[in-house]
Amino acid sequence: MNIINGIRSYILENDLKITILNNKINIVNYKDIDHFDSNEIIVKTDIDDVIIKGSDLVVSKLMNSEILITGNFSNIEFR
Repeated sequence: MNIINGIRSYILENDLKITILNNKINIVNYKDIDHFDSNEIIVKTDIDDVIIKGSDLVVSKLMNSEILITGNFSNIEFR
């Protein structure tokens, strides 16, 4: 039963996950996008708001619980 719970937890992951790559930020399991323009994007999560600042910010991929942001990042804050 433990193996099944482990697989289920992996497939149905509900935890917030933020991956920062070169000029890309991927956020999984977010709640809502509060604000976005080319200089600032605010993503609401269960825990905090994630505030991403920079230039040429673009929401490249938007799915139910996943967002991919590309651009030139200058600051990432958790409030």
